[in-house]
Amino acid sequence: MSLERKDEYDHKAWMKKKDLTPIEATFLTTLIWLDKRFRIVDYLELLETLYYRVNLQMPKSHTEQYNLDNKFWYWYPLYTLGLFSTLAYVVAAISGALLGFYYSPATTGDPTTAYSQIEFIMRDLQFGFMLRSVHRWAAQVMVAAVFLHMLRVYFTGSYKEPRELNWLLGIVLISLTMVFGYTGYLLPWDQLAFWAGQIGVEMARAVPLAGEWVAQLLFGGFTLSQATLQRMYIIHVFLLPFVVTTLIAIHIGIVWVQGIAEPH
Repeated sequence: MSLERKDEYDHKAWMKKKDLTPIEATFLTTLIWLDKRFRIVDYLELLETLYYRVNLQMPKSHTEQYNLDNKFWYWYPLYTLGLFSTLAYVVAAISGALLGFYYSPATTGDPTTAYSQIEFIMRDLQFGFMLRSVHRWAAQVMVAAVFLHMLRVYFTGSYKEPRELNWLLGIVLISLTMVFGYTGYLLPWDQLAFWAGQIGVEMARAVPLAGEWVAQLLFGGFTLSQATLQRMYIIHVFLLPFVVTTLIAIHIGIVWVQGIAEPH
């Protein structure tokens, strides 16, 4: 008897021995048939492991577990600020990608083309006003959520051993979030953007020793021009999304391994 025929016989004998109902026998027969071809059982076990792993990493209600009802920073919803900021980032990324179909950082050498593109999106593009508003508010919600997330981590002592590296990574992420916001703030190229850019130039020039080099690199000179807008666009659209997405993935991966921090 071949090995395959023997396995089939063993399965049938096992089901007969268990005195299964016709429905149960049909289900098991189908599952065995699928498992031989697609390894269904292996994937089901993997999903089961993932399910228990996710439940293990879900934040517990520290206010109930440790009788911390009078401690604001242990309030349960504050433990979801990291997820909230990630969701805001995803919304901002998707809406920003859609805006990228209609926005141009000026291709004619005239930076005012960018402002004309914003006017078109806001006034003439169908649902353009809503799309830009979603992008803008998602970005602002992300900044607020990341800031509050850092405060929660600090006041609950969640940055302590063994989470020091993830705390430093969080500092890098909130700094990049500020850069994200600043570069996006300049892209409409209106009066607010122009003077915010001018302040940025002066701040860059104030850096000791390397100030003028930093201003030349980031702003294309000491006065705002087409080169400034082009650099902000490249940083905002092509550089930061890849860097921030990678760091967020690492940040979440470390939390996944270490688990939610208990109160100190």
